[in-house]
Amino acid sequence: MTARSIRVAVAATLATALSLTAAACSNPDSAKSGSGSGSTSAVVGIAYEPDSLSPLLGYGKDGNSKIFDGLLALDADMKLRPALAAALPEVSADGLTYTYKLRQGVKFSDGKAFGAKDVVFTYRTILDEKTNNPSRTELDAVKDVTAKGEDTVVFTLKYPYAPFAQRTVLPIAPEHIAGKQDVNTGAFTTKPIGTGPYVLTKWSKGEKLSFTANPDYWGGAPEVKKFTMAIIKDDDVRATRLRSGDLDGAILPPNLAKGFANDKGKKTYAANSYDYRTVTLPTNNKVAGDTDVRRALDVAVDRQAMVDAILNGSGKPAYGPVPTDSEWFTKGTERKHDLAAAKKILDEAGWKPGKDGVRVKEGVRATFPLWYLSGDKLRQEHALAYASDAKKAGIDVRTEAGTWEVIEPRMKHDAVLAGGGSPADPDFDQYTLLKSSLAGDGFNNMAWYDNKAVDAAIEAGRRSGDKAERKKAYDTVQRELVKNPGYTFLTHIDHLYVVDDRFGALSTQVEPHDHGLASGPWWNVEKWSTKNAGDAKK
Repeated sequence: MTARSIRVAVAATLATALSLTAAACSNPDSAKSGSGSGSTSAVVGIAYEPDSLSPLLGYGKDGNSKIFDGLLALDADMKLRPALAAALPEVSADGLTYTYKLRQGVKFSDGKAFGAKDVVFTYRTILDEKTNNPSRTELDAVKDVTAKGEDTVVFTLKYPYAPFAQRTVLPIAPEHIAGKQDVNTGAFTTKPIGTGPYVLTKWSKGEKLSFTANPDYWGGAPEVKKFTMAIIKDDDVRATRLRSGDLDGAILPPNLAKGFANDKGKKTYAANSYDYRTVTLPTNNKVAGDTDVRRALDVAVDRQAMVDAILNGSGKPAYGPVPTDSEWFTKGTERKHDLAAAKKILDEAGWKPGKDGVRVKEGVRATFPLWYLSGDKLRQEHALAYASDAKKAGIDVRTEAGTWEVIEPRMKHDAVLAGGGSPADPDFDQYTLLKSSLAGDGFNNMAWYDNKAVDAAIEAGRRSGDKAERKKAYDTVQRELVKNPGYTFLTHIDHLYVVDDRFGALSTQVEPHDHGLASGPWWNVEKWSTKNAGDAKK
């Protein structure tokens, strides 16, 4: 499918005009009320909201949650730096013991002192099987965590898990509050208390998250005293509210972000990311689960056309969860667009074209549904382009829009236009994406992918402390995905943000899939300053 034909197909479907002037004028947190030099408020538009604000249930697990701090944090260059820990950990020669000395004088926003007991409580609670944390497997290497006095915490590992220090950016919860209520349903899940630069004042679900600066923050009180994240799922509405002045900044898809290119009062920021878009091909679906259909789709899709037409060049083709410019990418696993090769694979496998052009094998038509999230233009456009490419190979992919409440129960048998990606370490993304034992575990392994060679390789990559051995393991994973791709990876996306110029020059980090909430130019909003724009770069 050419870039031009994608534009035509998408334009026919997306030709709608949206207006939200009334909502913009009635919003009490409107950016207009805080505009001007020296303003101490900021309102940004994000696409999604979390299910919970408790780190015990997974909130902020990759760090940078604003309400909380981890033992460590990531700087602008994605290097680990001390946060609640006073220094980087001391690691034993065998890689099985990590010792953290804690920062002194830190308090939670309710005035209570932070200490080693809070760290132990947080990690032990997450590891408890009674806790509904979908990311528990990320801490599988932890054998035990203990306190030595009030200022030292020691982690003992089962095996030398190379990226363990990166796991300790997850937020620390206060034992004196979270430990006195039901971890899964207690008030702490929506009214959290942390040590971070901001304090949550209100969470209006589906509407906004409101924060005020923590005046006693150990890192220094933020200049932006009031920070609001407006939850706006529809991309068009987010752009409209930004244009009307209702927002100071927003994350936008490329086609909408370019509409602000000539706005002298705003700046556009492009953040490199590991964020990919992929189509799940459920093993339990007779068509999508067929290895030959999967292989055919893998070369039928025109990834570069998607990058050009849908992303306006802000991204690159994806052949797996690892971006092609990563040191962990396996050269030679790129799949070129080759419609003739796709047809040949299907012909040789017995999938023959029917009268209507749709292939059939043993009475089964080559058709399956593909769901995407309502209001998400990037997913919609990727889904439409994928269906168009598949049709040329004789596979009928029927696109459907819905909320996650509608989509999730169907994931076992229906394909989904999904997203994922983590820049920290290949284990962070591949384990939950591909491990067969995690099939059906929420949004883990959404394709119900089952490949014994991949299972063995990702376990080897996780358990080895040797980088060369780990590289060999992840090379195996990527080569297996060529042989039997349980997902059709499409693109890696650069995230685009448009922000009011009054905050000066801002910065971005290399971002994961979960972006906008604590990523983007506001990843360090506590350092923003309208008086000295240089502060924002720290």
